[in-house]
Amino acid sequence: MSSFDITSTTQPLGRSYLSEITQETLALTKRLFLQLFRRPSTLIAGLLQPLIWLLLFGALFSNAPDDLMPGGISYGRFLGAGVIVFTAFSGALNAGLPVMFDREFGFLNRLLVAPLRSRSSIVFASIIYITVISFLQSFAIMATASFLGYGTPGLGGFVLVLATLLLLVFAVTALSLGLAFALPGHIELIAVIFVANLPLLFASTALAPISFMPTWLGWLAALNPLTFAIEPIRAAYSGSLDLGTVLLHAPYGDMTGYGCLRVLLVLTFGLFLLIRPLLNRKLA
Repeated sequence: MSSFDITSTTQPLGRSYLSEITQETLALTKRLFLQLFRRPSTLIAGLLQPLIWLLLFGALFSNAPDDLMPGGISYGRFLGAGVIVFTAFSGALNAGLPVMFDREFGFLNRLLVAPLRSRSSIVFASIIYITVISFLQSFAIMATASFLGYGTPGLGGFVLVLATLLLLVFAVTALSLGLAFALPGHIELIAVIFVANLPLLFASTALAPISFMPTWLGWLAALNPLTFAIEPIRAAYSGSLDLGTVLLHAPYGDMTGYGCLRVLLVLTFGLFLLIRPLLNRKLA
């Protein structure tokens, strides 16, 4: 049996090999969506929660002065990028739960003894599933923000939003899958998710700029991975697609849009490299 490291297999990486991996991945992805359709409340709650955040927080600060936010943008437009990123982050952080439940109910063991061409399809299926769900939630948020008059990104801005979300979702999904194999059970994984969610939200620029924060919180926000995803998306909504401009005035120095995306890219590859040995052991 091959492990997550598909390059270690002795089989030739021919068309047949790739088609079999694709077939396995699609079958496992279909299974995850069937589970979702049988429990649609999960999807409905995942769509409603960020919309409620957008509606309530947008209304809460609707009478704020026009020059309160950086660049003179409305608070609703400022908030939209934060809600998009936080929703994608929360969904990706939950990516390990289906794998954890498969572990506990014994289905993962059945997969491991099944004649899979590559067990990496188990990981690929989770990544595809979470990415699709995150994009659906993001589209719903962008449509609602447009309806509320908070603006829409242009075509180039839309591409920038998708690219930024892909980097964030891949990175957090890798972390969540690693936790799903490292932690003893779903109770511990859910505890990590609950502990991480809100602190990372409030210690980012999702709800307020760094200039509003005390020094210690500003440092946390400037090091928070969510911030590096929020600022490029916020720039996409502002209509400025020049990623060479400064988007983040951090305590340690200014960060351009390219700098933010580089941080996300390094984080994504770093987390995948970090969990790769763990996945190789668990899926061996």
